[in-house]
Amino acid sequence: MKPDGEELTHIDENGKAQMVDVGDKGDTNRSATASGRVFMSIETIEALKKQELQKGDVLGVARVAGIQAAKKTSDLIPLCHPLAINFVSVDFRIQEKHVEIEATVKTFGKTGVEMEALTACSVAALTIYDMCKAMDKSVTIEEVKLLEKTGGKSGNWHRSE
Repeated sequence: MKPDGEELTHIDENGKAQMVDVGDKGDTNRSATASGRVFMSIETIEALKKQELQKGDVLGVARVAGIQAAKKTSDLIPLCHPLAINFVSVDFRIQEKHVEIEATVKTFGKTGVEMEALTACSVAALTIYDMCKAMDKSVTIEEVKLLEKTGGKSGNWHRSE
């Protein structure tokens, strides 16, 4: 039981992990947006901008990797439900010392897509790391976080910073 008296949803009566039964929940439009940053040297940022890295189109490959990851989230996170995803976008903004990633996922269903957005963002970041590491061993992934979610019983939520 949580401190506020609510039951833990992913724990059964014997304390074992369980997948939540969402069968009786109503379908609603749901979306989630996550972001993250991949920090690297200024030289690597410049090579990325000019598409001069050895492995090719880093951001194009990272976009596809993020989209694929969103669709495979339930294969990676044990208690996530497999979802029929209606939309995934993975976008990048190249800054002076980092690449900003933003991933948005949408569905019409019984459970949210926060984990799918976070997974898309994380795998896009890992792909950037993989494709840049030959030039820059100091690449770091930071600040992967949920920015907002809409729909469902708990309603809308926006990160305030």
